Parts: sequence; C-alpha cells; structure tokens
Amino acid sequence: MSTPRRLPRGRNALPPQEVARVQRERLCRAMAEAMVEEGYVGTSVEDVLKRAGVSRLSFYRLFDSKLDCFMAALESSTRLLLGRVAQALETSGGGGPVERYERAVTGYLEALKEEWPAARLCLVEVYAAGPEAVVRRRELQEAMTSVHADILGASGERGLLACQMLSAATGALIANPVAQNDRDGLDAVRLQLVAHVRALWESGVFGADTGSA
Repeated sequence: MSTPRRLPRGRNALPPQEVARVQRERLCRAMAEAMVEEGYVGTSVEDVLKRAGVSRLSFYRLFDSKLDCFMAALESSTRLLLGRVAQALETSGGGGPVERYERAVTGYLEALKEEWPAARLCLVEVYAAGPEAVVRRRELQEAMTSVHADILGASGERGLLACQMLSAATGALIANPVAQNDRDGLDAVRLQLVAHVRALWESGVFGADTGSA
C-alpha cells in the first residue's frame, strides 16, 4: 500500500474546497481498495483513514458514517465504469448494433479489470452494505437497461424486457469471477454475452430490423 502524497501547506496550500475534493476522492478510493482485502463488513473507518492519509476529523467533516462514504464510493465507481462504456462507443468505428454492443461490453470488462476495487465495490460488496446500497444498485441496473436499449435499438415491451433481462444476466455473470478475484474469467463472460446477444438479435426479440448485425 503506497502512502498518499501530503497536500501542500502554507503559501502553496490549496483552497479549502479543493482540499475537501481531494480528500473525498482519496477516501472513496481507499474505501474500495480496503474492501478488496477485508470486504465491507471487515473494513473499518480506521482502515480507510490509513489508506487515504486523511484524519478522522476530516473524514467526519465529509461523511456521516462508513456507509455514507461507501455510497459516495459507489457513485464515483459507477461513473468511472460507465464512462469507459461511453468512451468505447465514442472512439470506435461504425458497424451494426451487435458490433456496437460488443465494443461496449469489451470496454466495460476491460475497465473492470483495470479498476478492480471499483468492480468489486459495485458488483460484490454492494450487497453487504445494506438496503440503501442494494436499492442504489438496482437503480444502476435500470440505467444499464437503458444503455442496452439504446445500443441495440430495442423497441416495444418485448425488446425492453429483453434488455432488462440482459442487464440482470450481465451483472450476475460478471459478479462471480469478480467475487473470485478472477480477472481472466471475464474474458469467457464476454464471449458468452456477445454470442447470446447475437442470437437474440437474429431472433428479432429487440423489435428492430435484423437484416444486418
């Protein structure tokens, strides 16, 4: 575990708002990293403070509790991972919906590998953090349903239901290798998901023209 760099003091000190922003980011990151080793239940505020290099007083100026910090870390981790999906779509070429889906899911899984603490927080530890966190996880899954619908051009009740089920299945398939700390296992999941989506597309369940993939 590397020691966080001290923030400048004296004449070169950062404005209070910037100090708070940096400390908040450090604490959220430290929360995710600590839970890779200890899990949500086994992670204490003290564990987070040591990793972040932030005082207890500063922690409670920013957060009400460990759960409050966890929820902030959940939000920042989610933005990070979804941002990678958007980047994969924006920087790639053309192609049909299935190709766009493959690029999106590849970008997402690569982000999970590179941001492992964020992956475990969003997909595993969220269920140990209690009802508030589980409700937020469900809201995020609904957002992923919308992402699937946009990429695949889903229309009608049948198409949207297919995207809802795809979103739930994706989370379930990915959660197992993440819980097992098996980064390589995500490659097999990617192949499964792409093959499944292609089969769904060719069967017309998304309610769109399936003339080209």
